[in-house]
Amino acid sequence: MTFRKLWKKFWQPILRMPLIQWVIAIPMAVAIWLVYFTCIKKIDGYEIFRKYRKKPAIFVFWHGRSMMLSPMICMGGMRGYAIASRHQDGRMMAKLQRLFGLKSIYGSTSEGSISVLRQGVRVLRDGRYNLCLSPDGPSGPSMRVKDGALYFAKMTGAPIIPACYSCNRAWFQNRWDRYLVALPFSKITCKIGEPIFIDPKATPAEFEAARKSLEDLMVRQVRDLDGAFGLYQVEQDQKAGEFKQAKRDARAARRNARRAARHKK
Repeated sequence: MTFRKLWKKFWQPILRMPLIQWVIAIPMAVAIWLVYFTCIKKIDGYEIFRKYRKKPAIFVFWHGRSMMLSPMICMGGMRGYAIASRHQDGRMMAKLQRLFGLKSIYGSTSEGSISVLRQGVRVLRDGRYNLCLSPDGPSGPSMRVKDGALYFAKMTGAPIIPACYSCNRAWFQNRWDRYLVALPFSKITCKIGEPIFIDPKATPAEFEAARKSLEDLMVRQVRDLDGAFGLYQVEQDQKAGEFKQAKRDARAARRNARRAARHKK
């Protein structure tokens, strides 16, 4: 067994403990607030956010673009729930989002989807809360809209509101979603899109057309915002499992190359 596997075997049970997750989430939240208060921020479409921040609405954003949206919605007084994966990373992020005022609904399109749909519909029909979710999460493919947000909108009449942010001083993590970390003293631009309503009687073809239209709009948001700061284009269609396997294969190839070089000597 490699050192890496032993390390993961030691840490993974610890990271599943709620207390440890809170211990990690709190300094993460402090760091995000530090970045937020040192940055210059511009929010395009803030009037849309103000209108729907305490109403039934579905705010959607790509999985890799959540960091600076969290303090913005907190400062704006949003009342809502966020959908989080049941995986340990998702539970960690749920605790982090709780520190920014968002309650959690656990599940995803691949795990507990029926339960998530029921809870989300109940939240929206309550009339006091909105819903926040990443339509390409929790495992991709990146920047591809899954059906969940549209089903919520179709069943409740709540609008879908796409949101995105970018910044001039950015660090893209080496993950499938190219998670964007804004650095202190950045210029941050956030874009809130116009509300999109889904006809409750939409045919399958109309539903798919609405899904594709939303996806195209959200991709344009990323491309326009990143392009304004001269950032590289984040890839589409990356999946978490495939990305991790490619990294493992690359590490194995490097190890084999080093072994072959030693044997030649």
